[in-house]
Amino acid sequence: MEKEENQNSTSIDQDQDKVNETENTDENLNIENNKDAKEDVKEPTLEEKITELEDKVARTFAEMENQRRRFEKEKEDAFEYGGYSFAKEALTLIDNLDRSKQVLESDDKLKETEALKKTLEHLDIIKKDLISIFEKNNIKPIDSLNKKLDPNFHQAMIEIEDDTKEPGTIIQEIQKGFTIKDRLLRPSLVGVSKKVTKKEEKAEEKQENLENK
Repeated sequence: MEKEENQNSTSIDQDQDKVNETENTDENLNIENNKDAKEDVKEPTLEEKITELEDKVARTFAEMENQRRRFEKEKEDAFEYGGYSFAKEALTLIDNLDRSKQVLESDDKLKETEALKKTLEHLDIIKKDLISIFEKNNIKPIDSLNKKLDPNFHQAMIEIEDDTKEPGTIIQEIQKGFTIKDRLLRPSLVGVSKKVTKKEEKAEEKQENLENK
């Protein structure tokens, strides 16, 4: 019995030694793998670190320069167009002068009077002075009459039949437009020409025939 127990104990010890050897082998393999992995991840050289820092510095300077240019542009726009709203409101002075002139000219009691003539002359002087002041501040009227309609500067309000002009030609200026530097302050409100319709052509021919008879 004792002999059998000794044999069993020896067998168990041998099995345990095999397990320990296997575990040690696995640990050694893991250690070797970790070494290989560390060897694969190489530490960047001094030159590579310097190159990386130089790249970061260059990017930072580029961002700073872009930001400086944006600030300069915003400052320039604020200086050049800061009076945009005021200039647009000031145009009502010219509109009111034109309306006053129309009211006076349509007053039957004032027609052909010396008082009306002098009043209209003064209104024209005031209007010219206003436009002169505007032009000194880069606010200029838009030329419209006899020009082709340009959506960038003109807004067509009505179409007027006229065969003497090419269709789309401005033949009436309802409200004068203005620019401030290279920007539109307000568009000119205009009437443009269009071809006479056939019905009207026939009516005109009929009227001419009647007049000839």
